[in-house]
Amino acid sequence: MGGTKKKKYERGAATAFLSRNKALKKLQLSLADFRALCIFKGIYPVEPLHKKKVNKGSTAVKTYYNLKDIQFLAHDTLITKFREKKHYLRRLKKAVAKKNTFAESIIRDNKPVYSLKHVMKERYPTFIDALRDLDDCLNLCFVFATFPHSQRIKVDLVQLCKRRTVEFQHYVIAAKALRKVFVSIKGIYYQADIKGETITWVVSHKRGYDHPQDVDYKIMETFAEYNSVLLGHINIKLYSDSHLVYPPQVGFSVLLGHINIKLHSDSHLVYPPQLTEQVSHDPAKCLEGDIVEEHLASLAPEIRTTGEHPEEVADDPEVDAMNAVNADDPEYIERSKLEAETVKQLQTLFKGCRFFLNREVPREELTFVIRCCGGEASWDSSLGYGATYSQDDNSITHHIIDRPTVSNQRLDRTYIQPQWVFDSLNARLLLPPQEYFPGIPCPPHLSPFVEEKEGEYVPEEKVKFLKRMRGEVEEEGEKESEEEESEGEEDEAREEEGEETEPQNVGKKRKRDAAKDESEEPDQKKAAKMAVSEGRVERVDQQKALARQEAEERRLGEMMIPKKHKRLYHKIMTSRKKSSQEARKLAEKKEKLKAAQKKSKGKRGKV
Repeated sequence: MGGTKKKKYERGAATAFLSRNKALKKLQLSLADFRALCIFKGIYPVEPLHKKKVNKGSTAVKTYYNLKDIQFLAHDTLITKFREKKHYLRRLKKAVAKKNTFAESIIRDNKPVYSLKHVMKERYPTFIDALRDLDDCLNLCFVFATFPHSQRIKVDLVQLCKRRTVEFQHYVIAAKALRKVFVSIKGIYYQADIKGETITWVVSHKRGYDHPQDVDYKIMETFAEYNSVLLGHINIKLYSDSHLVYPPQVGFSVLLGHINIKLHSDSHLVYPPQLTEQVSHDPAKCLEGDIVEEHLASLAPEIRTTGEHPEEVADDPEVDAMNAVNADDPEYIERSKLEAETVKQLQTLFKGCRFFLNREVPREELTFVIRCCGGEASWDSSLGYGATYSQDDNSITHHIIDRPTVSNQRLDRTYIQPQWVFDSLNARLLLPPQEYFPGIPCPPHLSPFVEEKEGEYVPEEKVKFLKRMRGEVEEEGEKESEEEESEGEEDEAREEEGEETEPQNVGKKRKRDAAKDESEEPDQKKAAKMAVSEGRVERVDQQKALARQEAEERRLGEMMIPKKHKRLYHKIMTSRKKSSQEARKLAEKKEKLKAAQKKSKGKRGKV
């Protein structure tokens, strides 16, 4: 029988992938432009299952892409812009070499600029999709916002990331969307609830920074450029939904002779003539335009709104479907009510409180947290712009300080350490300030992002923290522990006295017991003839019955597990057993440590 001969590597996996070099030839782009295009469009390399088939029998290490992804990139308009940029650089280089300044100025004025709006619409069909991809965007933008000015990274990109992050923080303050904060060695972790989506990001501590040598900043710049555009579009949507003016505008009635300063997009500021004259008189104090940016970055002033309108929450089909499914569930309704009450309490946690920040505490971070909870914050005007009241103001309720001693203390305010602000936000109530006075070791700063599962070890400090959140009083527990310690000391004293008198009373007790046994024998014989006995009500332990029922249901459920899933189930159960064993060991160590501490205290008291 005749037929066409099938050739090797002409179908299947060999034709479904393209190497990077072939993709560059197909798109006619340089490696840098190809990387930028892939980052903008969200195309990443893939690893084929059969590398040898894809590489036509060769085992050389190569980077592969899906053929469909490369075909998708071939129709994008950014390729034309990249080619125009290549031609622009060639013309500019020629004009500079010929020292033709007129042609150079014309070429620079006609520099090709590309837009990423169509990319945003392709990658994020809905606004909720964009919010779900906001975590990495915020992390990178906050990292670039902390970079110093250098030749490695474009200064304009650093300033753009700084402005975008400040705009986002002002929205979080206006919406009071902050929910959790955790201070770690790496930085400060924040979590906010925006349009029903949980957004988590980290901000590094303010410290001296030196660019590492083993980082490819060109790729990072491309990611930062894309993420800054994404964050800008998200900020515009959030501001418009919340009826806030975008770009954010800050009106100052006191600053520079009651002159209003407005911040417009791309850092273009419109100044009244009086302001220009005052700034020009003192050029060493600040550059023109830095006044507004410094006030805006301080997070202290309120931004302007378009009018007093309630925030209109956009309809989310997934949230509506979830509410429709759980509409008849009383537990879900009760849980939602409790969560709404706690969130409302958190949003007004610091309402009526006026904080003064000392010069050694992190100013921007504390101001952001305090204002998200309805409080006011200020600092010494010599530290920077944005101070609204001085240290001598009588309306100050809390003075945040991070020093062991305080000079010239005032009785009309509370002196606390910065950790009190973060712990109060996580606990969603104002914690007692006695544990956070200056010079006193603060309680452990627990992470609100860690949720212990059943059987895992829960630290004692976390138990106290959860009790405070539930509104339980801790003083009773402390009194009980003190009473237990005193009872333990009394029991030890009684045991020592009993050991001394025990040998003398052993013989007497034995004689009495023998006499009682002899006298009770005839009475027991008489009682045996009487068969009637009083009935007793059998007491049922509800907890044991529930535990027995749950164990029976679990056993029946294990019997119904399919055979192919039993192995996975046994692995999960063994990991749970290991975690419970580790928790038990930690609890035993904790009890032994407490017992040793009690004994050492008792010995010291006796001495």
